[in-house]
Amino acid sequence: MSDADARVTGSGGRAVDEVAPARSARRPRLPLTARNALLTAHIVFSVGLLGDSAGYLAVAIRTSTLDDPALVRDSVKTLNMFSLVFGIPLSFAALLTGLALGLGTRWGVFRYPWVVAKLVLIVTVLLVGGLVIAPASNQMLNGEGDRTARLIAAAAYDVVALAAATSLGVFKPGRSFRPRRAR
Repeated sequence: MSDADARVTGSGGRAVDEVAPARSARRPRLPLTARNALLTAHIVFSVGLLGDSAGYLAVAIRTSTLDDPALVRDSVKTLNMFSLVFGIPLSFAALLTGLALGLGTRWGVFRYPWVVAKLVLIVTVLLVGGLVIAPASNQMLNGEGDRTARLIAAAAYDVVALAAATSLGVFKPGRSFRPRRAR
């Protein structure tokens, strides 16, 4: 008898073979060692990105107080270095390791609201970097006006969004979108 078959008792107490509905195919889960390694990498990338964003915010705030155009230009170059060397690689690494964890563990990618919220937050951090931070810093380097307020607001958003994502990963609030089936 296969896993999909079941023995049930029919009327009169005799055993009857009956085919039970097949279980839905489950995704393979990561082995414990691989899961722990991937989880560690995800935490390192995510917290590193939070630190990079906090450092970016600090330099952006300091840049807003400078009067010397040469110092402002040097500060913007430092901000661009933060973005290129740390921000972009860490953002994509956090996104990819998070997706891999979702696909390889019981949490899934779209199964729990907190996982979806973390995904949305990291995607918005990437969008803010590409659509707000990069253009504002490029305009400042080209001498096209002071965009420090925009940089500060964008960096502050990134810090808040990444801190929220970290909290969601720790507390894991909310139930699954799909109720569990009775076993």
